[in-house]
Amino acid sequence: MNTHTALTHSRNLLTALLLAGSFSTGYAQFGPGGPGGFGASQEKQKKEFTGVAEETPKGNGKIAGLLMDSTTNKPVEFATVALISVNTGKPVDGTTSDDKGKFSIAKLAPGEYRLQYSFIGYKTSDSRAFVIGKGTELNMGTVQLAPDVRMLGEVVVTGQAAVIEEKVDRLVFNADKDMTTKGGDASDVLKRVPMLSVDLDGNVSLRGSSNIRVLINNKPSTIVAANVADALKQLPADMIKSVEVITSPSAKYDAEGAAGIINIITKKNTLHGLTLNVDAGAGIRGSNLGLNGSYRQGKLGITLGGFGRAMYNGASSTLNQTTLVGSQLLRTSQQGTAFDTPMFGQYTLGFDYDLAKNQSLSANVRFGTRNFIQEQNQLTSTYLGDSLLRVTNRDVNRRDLSNSVDVNVDYIRTFKPQQEWSISTQYSRTGLTNNFYADWLNGTGELTNRQRNLNNNTNSELTFQTDYQTPISKNQLLEFGGKAIMRQVDSRFQYQIASPTGGYLFDPFNPSGSLNYQQNIGAGYISYTYVTPSKYSFKVGTRYEHTDITAQSNENVSLNIPSYSNLVPSINVSKSLSGGTTLKAAYNRRIQRPGLQQLNPNVNAANPQMIMVGNPTLKPELTDNVELSLSTSIKKTYLNASLFGRLTNNAITMVRLPSDSLIGGIITTFQNIGVQRTVGANVFFNTNLTPKWSVNGGLDSYYVYMQGMAAGADGKSTLISNSGVSVGGRLMSQLQLNKGWSAQAFSFFRGPMPQLQGTMSSFYMYSLGVRKEFANKRGSIGLAAENFLGGGVTMRTSLESPVLSQQYVNNLHNSNVKVTFAYRIGKMSFDAPRKKSRSVNNDDVKSGGDDK
Repeated sequence: MNTHTALTHSRNLLTALLLAGSFSTGYAQFGPGGPGGFGASQEKQKKEFTGVAEETPKGNGKIAGLLMDSTTNKPVEFATVALISVNTGKPVDGTTSDDKGKFSIAKLAPGEYRLQYSFIGYKTSDSRAFVIGKGTELNMGTVQLAPDVRMLGEVVVTGQAAVIEEKVDRLVFNADKDMTTKGGDASDVLKRVPMLSVDLDGNVSLRGSSNIRVLINNKPSTIVAANVADALKQLPADMIKSVEVITSPSAKYDAEGAAGIINIITKKNTLHGLTLNVDAGAGIRGSNLGLNGSYRQGKLGITLGGFGRAMYNGASSTLNQTTLVGSQLLRTSQQGTAFDTPMFGQYTLGFDYDLAKNQSLSANVRFGTRNFIQEQNQLTSTYLGDSLLRVTNRDVNRRDLSNSVDVNVDYIRTFKPQQEWSISTQYSRTGLTNNFYADWLNGTGELTNRQRNLNNNTNSELTFQTDYQTPISKNQLLEFGGKAIMRQVDSRFQYQIASPTGGYLFDPFNPSGSLNYQQNIGAGYISYTYVTPSKYSFKVGTRYEHTDITAQSNENVSLNIPSYSNLVPSINVSKSLSGGTTLKAAYNRRIQRPGLQQLNPNVNAANPQMIMVGNPTLKPELTDNVELSLSTSIKKTYLNASLFGRLTNNAITMVRLPSDSLIGGIITTFQNIGVQRTVGANVFFNTNLTPKWSVNGGLDSYYVYMQGMAAGADGKSTLISNSGVSVGGRLMSQLQLNKGWSAQAFSFFRGPMPQLQGTMSSFYMYSLGVRKEFANKRGSIGLAAENFLGGGVTMRTSLESPVLSQQYVNNLHNSNVKVTFAYRIGKMSFDAPRKKSRSVNNDDVKSGGDDK
């Protein structure tokens, strides 16, 4: 664990500083045992830190010194210095170091003492014994504090960096140490995170479920609500500091996300000065350029950043499907080739300002853009029995375009350690254009007619949130708050047809339509934390949410979607055992509201054999989760193992049905018809073979039973079910070499995944990278290769029901070699720890994608 990492986490935990009258117990408690407020006097801080009675004997002795980090030789700020009597072994006075690492204790009575130095992220150390007489002024000189490998309330993997950290309610993966993701996006990072699985389209699942909520810096974004996979492609990997996997969210979080929450933390500047960072990369499948600058002086900090990425990649696919038409089988075979040229960009502007020592204000604006263009050829043959009915040839141009803006203003006031009040506001808006243009060709390649689908969507949110927390004793914490979300979704769509020479006209067989969907959510929560002297931690809470929905289709047709209310409890219990072992148990109930893709009634027939249409009348699903986990350190190896169970009723499930209007076509839609029961286990490890060579990886598996309704052979709905086991794993190794060289290898696999109507096949990924850091450590150059053997990755999906069968094979030519470059201009120095404003967290929308 390096010192910079320890300082970062220590600052994030500033309100839980130090041992509040328990210097000899070795564990921290809640309550006022931290810095005595931002403006407190040092004398007041002494009393708050040590709990020393005011009648403690005083004299005229004095002791002083300077605390320095043993690795960086920088001052250690706000560390605790306890004055301990040699005779009794108990603290009799104390203080904290200032922002320059200096400390002093005055008015000391004569006696024999020693000093004890402690701070989160550093090893506690004791001075030699010394004697204070009348008028003695003793200077301890410079005291070097060494970093510790264990931090408050969490277990940390040792090594040149903490790759994995386990906290009370989440697992943290430090992504900024991964060199092979440079020049990539957030989905490349999430592939490395334990318990997560990312398919080749960028869809993310947690412990086998895609019903998750993704946050960026604890904040939602409407582009994430529209499509998680697309949103992740807009976020550059080079800007990601860590990924938090929250499998058992407390009542403070929105109740959404059946399987849990993924919180992506980007790199933030807590430094002082002016810098400009340049990140660039070029490869055979994509290129990227990023510029990020920051300025901090006094109370004001400003950041400005921009990132762009262009990709170019080919793919091919094979589709074979059979549908039952009356008593005869209709068989379709399709060969497809495609070339994708997506472009992604994001631009950010942010500032924070210290209104006072205990008040801060921050504001951020983020603009994202996505231009996904795909050119595809579809050659389709249709057979009735053994007779060829027809052959169609289509050239399709897909244009998925979007832009999003997120604006947030946050205020926080700290009254004393762990007592704070915050107000957060956010406005988000995303505009989506999801069009396709198709040219129909005859057998000789001549254009016969044209078709296009125009689908424009907007998704906007306005959020107000307030939170308050306060300690009610040294080992208890109370949190409560309220939130209001006003959400608006508009979708307008139409089909048009044209002759080879004529203009476009409305398609009479595919009428136009619209959806206006308004959702208002009011929520309140209360959470209580209690830490016992025997190192049990209890965090219990409940959250109440009321959702009101007004929806209209085709401008004036009301959709009868009733309002609903939910009470969602959560319980988290952890116990610290001997030998660095932690045992945790949790229960929570979660809500999963439908997302924009699942609501959108536009019939997307870019491929007539695989049609997608949403269902605006979808209701939320409820999931009960239980979890039991054990983590421990054995010499240089950190291990974590967990068991989990998940029960979902009224599940939002993908359903495939034969098309009534398009011969051989299969329609995919969503319905609240499912039951899902999942049990599984995860195990992962991190070990340091040498001080410069680390290996981490793990296995995860789950069993799932799914039940729902589908069309039967007689045309009526019939009950179907499916079950199965899926196993996955990953292995990553990092090696630090001499003269600034380093290397890394990564591999991942996922076994077949059961679905309600079939199975998604296994897939794998691997990468290898090397990097050379410049002598001044201001930059680096690297080389990385992905899936470089065999020409790419193949995925197979099988669907089965009483009336249809489908075999889909997708070949992605995703072999890649890329060169990366990074350089930093400017100079920075550390600021004192600053309390950051809280931000809005809208964790309440289900993303589109497969149910797993």
